[in-house]
Amino acid sequence: MNRASLHRSPNRFQRGVYAIEFAFVFLIFFAVLYGIISYGVLLTFRMGLQNAAEDGARAALRYKPTSPERASVAVQVATQRSLWMPAAVKPLDVTAQCSVAGGVAGPCSTDTCASNAPWAQRCRIIVTVKAQGMGLVLPPMFSVVLPSQIAGQASMLLDGGNS
Repeated sequence: MNRASLHRSPNRFQRGVYAIEFAFVFLIFFAVLYGIISYGVLLTFRMGLQNAAEDGARAALRYKPTSPERASVAVQVATQRSLWMPAAVKPLDVTAQCSVAGGVAGPCSTDTCASNAPWAQRCRIIVTVKAQGMGLVLPPMFSVVLPSQIAGQASMLLDGGNS
């Protein structure tokens, strides 16, 4: 008998354990990385919708406060800015609403949109851009914890300076 065959190295019994440890650590690392990528894609889409809503609200400032064109231009600009979204989440729901701020009922008028009206009663425009079907775009593993609808919303107080 050979002396080397009688003396076995303790590391020889540990060879399979390293492979099992690597498999578990890799699965955890991959799940965390996959989650970060999924939420990154979701936040990218969300910020794109938010920017589209903000651009729509800014575009509405070009028209008179009582003009019906104000809301339609806001919708057009917000829709145009969100065309980069994948076809799976379209059609986008884009709305623009001109109303009196502060809970006062009624549409915007020359009186409420005047620059001397109290701040709580001035007109404002609210542009909302919604995208549905996010589960079709995002990676499938985390679709249970990710929302299927996201929205971007912007509101702007109208100053009455264009009347």
